[in-house]
Amino acid sequence: MPSAKPLRLASVNVNGVRAAFRKGMGEWLAGRDVDILALQEVRASTEDLQGLLGDEWDILHDPATAKGRAGVAIASRRRAHIHRVELGAADFDTAGRWLEADYEVGDRVVTVVSAYVHSGEVDTPKQVEKFKFLDAMVERLPKLAEHSELAVVVGDLNVGHRTLDIKNWKGNVKRAGFLPEERAYFDRFVGAEGDEAYNAGAGLGWVDLGRRDAGEVPGPYTWWSQRGKAFDTDTGWRIDYQLATPALAETMQRYTIDRAAAYDQRWSDHAPVVVDYAI
Repeated sequence: MPSAKPLRLASVNVNGVRAAFRKGMGEWLAGRDVDILALQEVRASTEDLQGLLGDEWDILHDPATAKGRAGVAIASRRRAHIHRVELGAADFDTAGRWLEADYEVGDRVVTVVSAYVHSGEVDTPKQVEKFKFLDAMVERLPKLAEHSELAVVVGDLNVGHRTLDIKNWKGNVKRAGFLPEERAYFDRFVGAEGDEAYNAGAGLGWVDLGRRDAGEVPGPYTWWSQRGKAFDTDTGWRIDYQLATPALAETMQRYTIDRAAAYDQRWSDHAPVVVDYAI
């Protein structure tokens, strides 16, 4: 039987956790009753994280190899049963970009992955690294689903899957984040637009909870450029995801994007994605 209180999982690219707390992340977190918090682009030490979040949180943190870059973490009210950071070939540096953890919820195990896919840049080594990472995800996702029927990959995946996911998509088809080659990976994950079983068993069988909740409408977006009036005009991208196994997707009670009420109330250029699971 599901517990009376759903498991609340929040994920957000904080764009530097110390700066985010200076701008108000702590107040957001204090009022959100989160059970598991996945962070991307932490850009801080584990000691920094513990000091900001407090001792009531159990923190797993995989910093990037290059100091001040990337970094993923998972903070929880309960201690992780086990965690893993390996992804892809041994010679591929994924430090600070992929962190898995198993949590015991009642008599079940929920596997949470905090992921931060490279932003990429067309015709540069950065794009090559991005494709390597996405290739590694294609290899890992089936094993992850085999490991746990209740698994979810959350985070800044830095790809808008469909034209619904970017406000001005026509001007971005040749830019990293919306390249046809990148979007094809998401066809593998959840199915392609037009597939009869899109987001319901197609591809590798994972479920894009944001699209399942919103339906066939533009957005809702999770990232807005800091330049110009992008936030005020809602000229955004939906690049932050919670991708769940079918069994976990069936337990989703509520999906929310915590978009700030105004530009000057933002503490990151990304908005948190918060999902309640009745487990």
